[in-house]
Amino acid sequence: MKRTGVAFGVIVLALVFAVAAFAQTGVKKKRPLPQDYGKVVINNYSEKAGMSGVVFDHWWHRSKFTCRVCHVDIGFGMKAGATGIRAADNMKGFYCGTCHNGKTLSGKVFESCSKKFSPEDMKRCERCHSLGRNVKREHDFAAYTEKFPKERFGNGIDWEKAEADGIIKPADYIEGISIKKPSLAIQKDFALNPKVEGMPDIIFSHKKHTVWNGCAVCHPEIFIGVKKGSTKYTMVEIFDGKFCGACHSTVAFPLMDCQRCHSKPVQ
Repeated sequence: MKRTGVAFGVIVLALVFAVAAFAQTGVKKKRPLPQDYGKVVINNYSEKAGMSGVVFDHWWHRSKFTCRVCHVDIGFGMKAGATGIRAADNMKGFYCGTCHNGKTLSGKVFESCSKKFSPEDMKRCERCHSLGRNVKREHDFAAYTEKFPKERFGNGIDWEKAEADGIIKPADYIEGISIKKPSLAIQKDFALNPKVEGMPDIIFSHKKHTVWNGCAVCHPEIFIGVKKGSTKYTMVEIFDGKFCGACHSTVAFPLMDCQRCHSKPVQ
């Protein structure tokens, strides 16, 4: 009986996902290649300045830094293009220039933008401004993640397990940018009850999310309330990129991986 309930719930959720995928364009969304999942194109001003758009690989940066460092301490918006980054900002040490200045992290991170550059330096520009260009990436996705734990969807990597196993150790502090603060007590996991009969409960883990996000990524911008049940939302809104959908389906594992959230068996 339990298996039947779980199977029914997963089928219902799959149908909801399929409807949402067709709803906006009438065409099923193409599943991106593993290395392209989470990729962001930053092109607010690049083409206007005669340069190709910037291609940002989330998979590489998330293996090195927590989400909170970039989206809270440095101040990147949660949507592509929302930050409005200019070369002048990077040169002043903001946004990408926080780390990409040729000095931060023992000089291992290349400088992003500079006022003076030679024709030879244009190759450095193309490391970021690579949209539509055949630019060889410095880090090969397949080679880098070869020994990472795998999962079915997204870019095929179980990032949570990779962090738990010590394969990656995302930095959560940048000297001169981040604020040293004591850790807060982590709330216990709790269940969220779906409205569809037969659907497995959602088990939400604060512990898993605080490893990467802290509190400030989610509260109050994405979830206004901090008490269970105080913020009301639907799967339609999530598929539309709100609430859980702000990260899931863009960078975190996608919504089609139903059983990662709906994990409590039906009684």
